[in-house]
Amino acid sequence: MQKDQEFLDYVIKALVDNPGEVKTTRTVDEMGVKLTLECGAADMGKIIGRQGNTAKAIRTLLRVVGMKNNSRVNLKINEPIGGLRSPERMAQEGASMSPAVPLVTPNSKTVDEAMADLKLG
Repeated sequence: MQKDQEFLDYVIKALVDNPGEVKTTRTVDEMGVKLTLECGAADMGKIIGRQGNTAKAIRTLLRVVGMKNNSRVNLKINEPIGGLRSPERMAQEGASMSPAVPLVTPNSKTVDEAMADLKLG
């Protein structure tokens, strides 16, 4: 196992609740080193973080590790089967790919009612 893969394993296993489900693979091609990460669906949010900030930080650190070893390191995070956004799960539930937005909310007013509310005095 190379240093970059060891580093990724160490960081990810420290973040997740189920470190036994974490699997990393390393491939080298003309673009450099590609690390692929797989984990349980329950731990995916911890790896991605709010607005992807944790994943961005991990990728930045991997680039630093790569520079130290004269290689370009990229990280691919695979969506787990049965994950919250996986196409298989959404198809089973009959959901579309976009979230449902109600057209009428309980407190909706007609245009006339809203205009009447705006009239002063």
